Amino acid sequence: MKIWVDADACPNPIKEILFRAAERTGIALTLVANHDIPVKPSRHINFLRVKSGFDVADNEIVNRLAAGDLVITSDIPLAAEIIENKGQALSPRGELFTADNIKARLTMRDLMESLRSSGIDSGGQAPLNHSDRKSFADQLDKIITRHG
Repeated sequence: MKIWVDADACPNPIKEILFRAAERTGIALTLVANHDIPVKPSRHINFLRVKSGFDVADNEIVNRLAAGDLVITSDIPLAAEIIENKGQALSPRGELFTADNIKARLTMRDLMESLRSSGIDSGGQAPLNHSDRKSFADQLDKIITRHG
């Protein structure tokens, strides 16, 4: 298993958890983004910069994904594609996307996008908090434990 990070919007506290996990377990971690992102110097942690453009980083992750790899993303359409390609998708808030829940998440995302485009303020997501970080770390540990 490798871990891929849709790093353009991944919160720094989540990256720190991932850096520690890669060092602790030796699992390869690759952050993919269209702008430079500082990464800890490590033989387990890599950074892949892609060209700017709509879904360029997402497409790169999908093209490099192997069955069983884990992708960290809050992008619901990307998560759906990862699941379709036999990967695992985990949000920075600790929500594990699965074949059982991804269709409902896509439907909700499309509804919220439709409301926003019609001028309704949906308020957006709350800032990442301690509970979110703990949920992410717990879920990441479960995935790593199952892998090992």
